[in-house]
Amino acid sequence: MKRWASLSAVLAGLCLAVLLTGCDVNAVPRLDEQAKAAWSQVLNQYQRRSDLIPNLVETVKAYAKQEQDTLTRVTEARAKATQMQLPADVTSNPQAFHEFEQNQAAIGGALARLLVVAEQYPDLKSNQNFLALQSQLEGTENRIAVARRDYIQAVQAYNTQLRTIPGRWVAAILYPDAKPKETFTISEQAQEAPKVKF
Repeated sequence: MKRWASLSAVLAGLCLAVLLTGCDVNAVPRLDEQAKAAWSQVLNQYQRRSDLIPNLVETVKAYAKQEQDTLTRVTEARAKATQMQLPADVTSNPQAFHEFEQNQAAIGGALARLLVVAEQYPDLKSNQNFLALQSQLEGTENRIAVARRDYIQAVQAYNTQLRTIPGRWVAAILYPDAKPKETFTISEQAQEAPKVKF
């Protein structure tokens, strides 16, 4: 009788091991690390943009002294975004994530206004420093869009793993602290079609 109990325990252990192997028990931490890496790339690109802003502002200042209000808004938006202390759980903290997203959107809006102002100054538009900075900024905005897309895809895979079976069961048993991550949203202003007037 003891022999059957031992054999049953061994067989149950083997069955459990086979089931766990089929469930990909490492999917949750693997997808979590992918999402963290993608988030780091998003932060990297936002930092790149933030580093370009002082040079852009100084170049525009030389030509557009009367546009001080716009220059001040760009500088203030950058300062607010760079002074924000991101908590370690920002990707799973909806309030902190939303605040971060709003600060970055404010920078984007201020930069858009600055570039519109720059169009009014023909000398500035032909200045090589300005053209180089404008090109760098355009490239950075494209990199931000790609980094955000990659982050959204990584979060989608991670959150799907946490919400579907068997990943849900594996996470509940082996990774009880795993929480769904936040993803980017689009503001209501950005959803409106641009109005072109001639």
